[in-house]
Amino acid sequence: MTAPVAIRRLNAADADFAQHLDHLLSWESVSDDGVNGRVLDIIKAVRERGDAAVVEFTQRFDALDVASMADLILPRERLELALTRITAEQRQALETAAARVRSYHEKQKQDSWAYTEADGTVLGQKVTPLDRAGLYVPGGKASYPSSVLMNAIPAKVAGVPEVVMVVPTPRGEINEIVLAAAAIASVDRVFTIGGAQAVAALAYGTESVPPVDKIVGPGNIYVATAKRHVFGKVGIDMIAGPSEILVVCDGQTDPDWIAMDLFSQAEHDEDAQAILVSPDAAFLDKVAASIAKLLPSLERETIARTSIEGRGALILVEDMTQAIEVANRIAPEHLELSVENPEQYLPQIRHAGAIFMGRYTAEALGDYCAGPNHVLPTSGTARFSSPLGVYDFQKRSSIIHCSAAGASELGKIASVLARGESLTAHARSAEYRIKN
Repeated sequence: MTAPVAIRRLNAADADFAQHLDHLLSWESVSDDGVNGRVLDIIKAVRERGDAAVVEFTQRFDALDVASMADLILPRERLELALTRITAEQRQALETAAARVRSYHEKQKQDSWAYTEADGTVLGQKVTPLDRAGLYVPGGKASYPSSVLMNAIPAKVAGVPEVVMVVPTPRGEINEIVLAAAAIASVDRVFTIGGAQAVAALAYGTESVPPVDKIVGPGNIYVATAKRHVFGKVGIDMIAGPSEILVVCDGQTDPDWIAMDLFSQAEHDEDAQAILVSPDAAFLDKVAASIAKLLPSLERETIARTSIEGRGALILVEDMTQAIEVANRIAPEHLELSVENPEQYLPQIRHAGAIFMGRYTAEALGDYCAGPNHVLPTSGTARFSSPLGVYDFQKRSSIIHCSAAGASELGKIASVLARGESLTAHARSAEYRIKN
């Protein structure tokens, strides 16, 4: 007999639906004062004492007996060795996924451009890759080779000359498939450090760790808090919340498929969120039964159950139009349109990190090998942000090259506007170039 699963049921027709939905979606990515204080102390120590502080924190937090930073550096040869230590099947999967991710991101590359006006003035934009990017990868028993591919490959496609990876190895646990992914993704340097100390080292640099321009990659609350504090000194990708999936289904997909799609995010952690929206009440019942039936078969059953019961929901809507309205209200990280002819609904989708079209496109394919990036906006931030991409590792500089005639005409306009703002030096600077 399958154990009951207490998954929340919501009806969009209820008067208090919006209130219940807001409560369901609420999640704050804030640190408590204790975490915040410890992170600030770590950052301060790394800024002041560099390598010595990083070594001390690594000894303390990762239980590693290391004498110096030299013990925390992995040469390129070690990454290449990892390629020989993983199975042939794993290597093939990594290489195929990497090729697909690279091919997709090549389409995102932006080039410099310029145009010339009639008077000879040239305007344009110069696109330049960052000099150095830092990639944080969780370590130890956690194995996220896909994150290595998704973060490092766009940087390399953008033209970043140096990608520096940090990955903790608590108690000496080295994950070979993560190192193999780093080799395949052409990561340039690897340091076996983690936590807030690794973020601080990447942001400010130490005697051994070079300072980077941007830090990307997932981590725990200490890593996220450290990224908040170093933002401004360096760029960051985002402060990511728990994983999310929203499935919109017309009731015609196999309910076991939908249940497992929901589990694919629920198994990440207890705060992950899995929601199904459908206009078919009987189908919601079928999926609830599939959830109860399949949940005990998961290796991470306890985590998935906590997620489903704590933050999951089955939402009944009037029709597909209302389903899309709810989807836009949620602005999910992952949106599955498990419906017939999903293309008809695509123009109506305004807010989603990634959109998985049709019954056969499981979200898990996007996590690993479809090609688009799996680093996506969470917690409703898809309303204003986008997936990680090549553009995150490029910066743009404006180009203005005025001809004498162009400077004269623009100078007249600038003079009027500058004097209107009482900035007379601005005005006079422009006026010097005005032809009599």
